[in-house]
Amino acid sequence: MQVEPQYDDVTNDVFSFFENKIVELKKAGVEQIILDPGFGFGKNSRHNYELLGAINKFKTLGLPLLVGVSRKSMINKIIHTKPENALNGTSVVNTIALLNGADILRVHDIKEAVEAIKLISFYKSAQTNSITKA
Repeated sequence: MQVEPQYDDVTNDVFSFFENKIVELKKAGVEQIILDPGFGFGKNSRHNYELLGAINKFKTLGLPLLVGVSRKSMINKIIHTKPENALNGTSVVNTIALLNGADILRVHDIKEAVEAIKLISFYKSAQTNSITKA
C-alpha cells in the first residue's frame, strides 16, 4: 500500500471520495459520520502534509474531522526519529491540525494532546476576542 502511492491530486481525490461516501452513507440512513483522511495509509509524506494543510477544505463538508498522526512515519521520516521518540513531532503536527480545523485527535499521548487542545482553544478564543474588539 505504501510503495509509491500515486494520486492526481491527493486532496481532491480524498475530498471526492468523502463526497461520494457521505451520499452513500446518508442514503443508507447513517446519521453520525466522522471523516478521517487516513494519514499514513496509502500516502507518502508529501501527500500527508498536503492533506494536513487542506483540513479546512474537508471542513466544508460539514462533518467532524478526525486526525490520527500520532507517532506516524510522516513525522518520523521528516525529523529522523523512531515512533517512541516522536512526542514532540506529534505535538507539533497535532497543533497544525488543530489550527487548521481538526475536531478530533487520535493519539497515543493523551496528556500532551489535551494540553495542545487547551492551548489552541485559548489561542483561538483570544483571536476571536481581538477581532470583535477591533
